[in-house]
This record gives sequence, C-alpha cells and structure tokens, in this order.
Amino acid sequence: MSTTVLSTTGVLRGVTASARALSSLPDIDYADRCTMVADVDTTPEQWARAMFGDVPSAVERFIWRGLLGLRLAPVPSPDTVAGWRVGGRGGDWIRLEAASRSLRGNLVVQTAGRRVSLTTCLQYDRWWGRLVWPPLSAVHRRLVPTVLGDADRRLRTRG
Repeated sequence: MSTTVLSTTGVLRGVTASARALSSLPDIDYADRCTMVADVDTTPEQWARAMFGDVPSAVERFIWRGLLGLRLAPVPSPDTVAGWRVGGRGGDWIRLEAASRSLRGNLVVQTAGRRVSLTTCLQYDRWWGRLVWPPLSAVHRRLVPTVLGDADRRLRTRG
C-alpha cells in the first residue's frame, strides 16, 4: 500500500511491514493505517480507550455486530476495549482482536512520542466478509482521522 500525506488534516496514511507484523492474522486481506501528530503523549491503551471507550457506541455496535457480525465481549473489562479483546501489547502498541463467522479483525494502536497510529487489518474467512467490507472500508477510512482527533481532544481535557 502506498503512503499518502493528507496535508489539510496532518494525517499520514499507509501500512508499514512493521505495523503488519503486529497483527495476529495469518493472512491479511485488507489493511489500512492512519497516523497523526497529537497534542498528548500517552500509552497505546489510553489511546485505544479514548478512541473507542470501554463499551461500543450504538453506531459501533451497528457496524461491528450488525453489519460485520463481530462477536464482542458483552461487558467491559480490563481485557477488552469497546468489546474487542486485548490480544497483545507492548511498550508502544496494543492489539485489539474480534472475529465473526466471515472475517477476523485486528485494530493496532501504536505510539511514538506525540505520534499515534491506528492500523486496521482484516482477514476474510467467508464470502460475506469479502462482500460487505469494501463499501464499509470507504466510510471507515473517512472516519478514522476524526476518531483519532476526537481521542486527542478527550485525552487533552483529561490531562
């Protein structure tokens, strides 16, 4: 995937090999990455919780459960973020995992100083995932910069 700089938003897009390596998926059929320079320097888990919360919003539930069929944890816990299971973590990253009958997904949040990145990786396991994700991915790519910016504002007001 090529890297494109969106100068009006300060957002950098593109998936690096090192970002893909943090995925737990054996075969990645779709990947995107959005990086921005933030006003706060905090942990990847704090970023993930600022982006998605402890429980999914109604819109997130509609997309993740309704359209994608992802099985999300029913109650918040230290081992989940918005119903996604924390599948791995390191000093500068956290990986959230969820699966359905038709696809598996990873959301990887990485930090480097004041930079934060959200990488989305999907593996299609059945035809439905391959059919439903392409139109949703266009919406996803438009929403992610807003998700990052909103999380930045939330973290600044907490600090």
